[in-house]
Amino acid sequence: MEDRRFEGKVALVTGAANGIGAGVSRRLAALGARVVVADVDAERGKAVADEVDGLFAHCDVRDPEHSKAAVATAVGRFGGLDIVALNAGIATGFGLGDDFDVERYRSVMGINLDGVVYGVHAALPALRARGGGHIVATASMAGLMPMPMDPLYGANKAAVVGLVRALGPSLAGSGVLVNAICPAFADTAIISGFKSELVSSGMPILAVDDVVDAFVAILDQGKGGECWFVQAGRPSEAFKFNNAPGPRSATGGRLTVKETGLTTGKEV
Repeated sequence: MEDRRFEGKVALVTGAANGIGAGVSRRLAALGARVVVADVDAERGKAVADEVDGLFAHCDVRDPEHSKAAVATAVGRFGGLDIVALNAGIATGFGLGDDFDVERYRSVMGINLDGVVYGVHAALPALRARGGGHIVATASMAGLMPMPMDPLYGANKAAVVGLVRALGPSLAGSGVLVNAICPAFADTAIISGFKSELVSSGMPILAVDDVVDAFVAILDQGKGGECWFVQAGRPSEAFKFNNAPGPRSATGGRLTVKETGLTTGKEV
């Protein structure tokens, strides 16, 4: 039997003209969703939209008005919004030494971090109007571990991880599930400048379909605030974070605290 598990759902995918975003758009459409393909690359974006019988929306995620307009396109054309993939991202490719450039830094942070913040802000009213939905932000393994070769990329992806972990519990009551997907090196344009070095070093390169499989698994699992790693040769799952050290009483005893938004509710 044909799998149409997302029949009747409406999805918005940023950075959807190629790579992971295009793969997610194709998979969601194959599973029955109507898809808005959002990107700055109009030629490729329209091609993907045509392929999935969807709709293209020009969207520079650095501009919050563009995110609002993309959401409005989904609602106006397809009647609502259920799934949001905040996937737009670029490699940083420079550090804090002589190669540091303020304008490049602001642009990269605008795409990789602000694009997620603006995307969540724009999508929440539409998702709440449907009684809930999913937001999946593309982070990276660089957000879960040190990234010496591109420290600023690691910084903005770690920020996405922290944002998702905080939003998960705060939005769960409204039925909006926010998660992150954290791929290792995937076969996309973002690694084009150093792919040969990765291959020669023996580093496995993820197929885009492997990342898309994990994306769908996140939607299926029905939880929020999780960050799923995607590594070659092993099943994807939610990364298990260690609890940070908690407070102790004046006498040094362990405390049990209730959920406050600042604590885990576990014994600390």
